[in-house]
Amino acid sequence: MTARPPTTVLVIDDSAHNRRTLKHLLESEPDVQVLDWAADGEEGLRKVVDLRPDVVTVDLEMPRMGGYTFLRLLRSAAPTPAIVISSHSHTADVFKALELGAFDFIARPAKTTPAALESLRVELLEKVRAARLVRRGGARRGPAAPRATPEWEPQEEIPFIIAVAASTGGPPAVQRLLEALAAEPTPCVLVCQHMPSQFTRAFAERLDRIGPFHVSEAKEGDRLAAGHVYIAPGGRHMQLIERDGRLVLRTPETTSKDRYVPSADQLFESVAKTLKDKALAVVLTGMGSDGAAGARVVHEAGGEIWAESEETAVVFGMPQEAISTGVVKRVLPLGEIGPALVALARRRR
Repeated sequence: MTARPPTTVLVIDDSAHNRRTLKHLLESEPDVQVLDWAADGEEGLRKVVDLRPDVVTVDLEMPRMGGYTFLRLLRSAAPTPAIVISSHSHTADVFKALELGAFDFIARPAKTTPAALESLRVELLEKVRAARLVRRGGARRGPAAPRATPEWEPQEEIPFIIAVAASTGGPPAVQRLLEALAAEPTPCVLVCQHMPSQFTRAFAERLDRIGPFHVSEAKEGDRLAAGHVYIAPGGRHMQLIERDGRLVLRTPETTSKDRYVPSADQLFESVAKTLKDKALAVVLTGMGSDGAAGARVVHEAGGEIWAESEETAVVFGMPQEAISTGVVKRVLPLGEIGPALVALARRRR
């Protein structure tokens, strides 16, 4: 059997130290090869066209041509999955990069301790390998759902709760889903997006500016309200419970045994336990299998599970794992999930 050729990477960063570090980490495994490096976006774009790497890593702040301009031009010049390497001090910049077509991002550790570098190495290799599987030019996207101005104010009564799980490729997908839901902004949406703790608040603040939903990072004891979106806080889980006749959120700490943080399985299981046959869980793009076990629990409680189709999922891992359980009721392209949820919400009102 012929061995698969290594995944090739071009590193774009204006810091020579960062370039050496990334090259060392990437080539710590034999199935990844760094073809070359570039010190700015202009040089990087030329080398992408010439070398045709499988994946690009890119810093956002660089001389001559920064990361944003590079990402805009990359889509037309030589569509290639790009992983943004960002510092914790530039959290808001990451989401702009994702909207410009970046495949995913990695938070650069504040301190280069051995433990921090090992964590960076594992995440970097995992995401580079996943990025190689993405079709050139990215996943096919349907047209964005039209924005709508609500004809009512969000109500205190919660007629409809939607639990959403996403990982790689998730931030733009979650944003598109909420934009589509703007036509019926009465549901309450619980979002479990795999993301470092320093970024979830910025993610919530960005989503809060796009439409009629009020979006916030979930806090312990938050009482659910219609028209609200709660983002699971990075580094903690998010669970739904009933307390004194009200639906509230818990944000328990994680343990060393937790594979995914925050955990979609824990969110889905808590929604199933609390809402029974009214539970609805949606699995969007992402690596891994988080959400599959929770999907089974939702199904056993009489609820529904939907999943994003391979047609639009940036990474089909999480949706595919959920579908493989045999309990997913609907498999839809991202552009059709929002309108379908709007129709269901109106039937349940």
